[in-house]
Amino acid sequence: MLRSLRVRISQGRQYIGDLRAAAPANFRGMPVIADAACAPACRACADACPSNAFVSLDPVQIDLGRCVQCGDCAPVCPEKKLTFTNACHTAAVLRDDLLISAHRPAPPPIAVSAALHKQFGRSLRLRSVSAGGCNGCESELNAVSNVNFDLGRYGIEFVASPRHADGLVISGPITRNMAEPLQLCFDALPRPRFVLAFGACAISGGLFAEAPQIERQFLDANVPILYVPGCPPHPLTLVNGLMDLLGIALP
Repeated sequence: MLRSLRVRISQGRQYIGDLRAAAPANFRGMPVIADAACAPACRACADACPSNAFVSLDPVQIDLGRCVQCGDCAPVCPEKKLTFTNACHTAAVLRDDLLISAHRPAPPPIAVSAALHKQFGRSLRLRSVSAGGCNGCESELNAVSNVNFDLGRYGIEFVASPRHADGLVISGPITRNMAEPLQLCFDALPRPRFVLAFGACAISGGLFAEAPQIERQFLDANVPILYVPGCPPHPLTLVNGLMDLLGIALP
């Protein structure tokens, strides 16, 4: 007992009391695009990007759904136009909301869905499927239930069976081998049901978008209600996105 108490005292308070205000240290999150002019015909940032996240260079526009937050673009920009912050409130309900520029530096705030709040505002069960992921996103999904984030205190939990789930959280680019299992899992969810895309691979294919073994027709028929960008996303990105969408107030 005394040993347990000493460990508890040495660790201090592990849980995050205010998930809204928490700012992760040493996290490369939201890219920031300065309003300075680019050098003529410069493509240094786009050429350095491994996931084709720069959808426009005049003006510079980044797709957070493709960005893998590698940071390779910032040091090669001769005008020092690109930087990264630790901001992690980047989730969005529309795919186009993930496009940022100097004049729209972040996705718009997520409005509360009255229908989802009524249905799932007090209890939400999610089933996670790794559709060909590298285990980075899956590790972060596991973290949302640990003592630090403790998403279960707000009635949101991951379950082992799709029969017990309200929504499907997809990670990974959706490989051909996982397309049918993913569909079978979704078909097993009771209605009403929905899809969340977690990570750049799930949103856009990420680094594997052009790979021949990717099969993403599932998302054409089942549009996600929430996009959680990152590679991998920070747990706080999912936590705050879900709480915004469901209208869950912190105590």
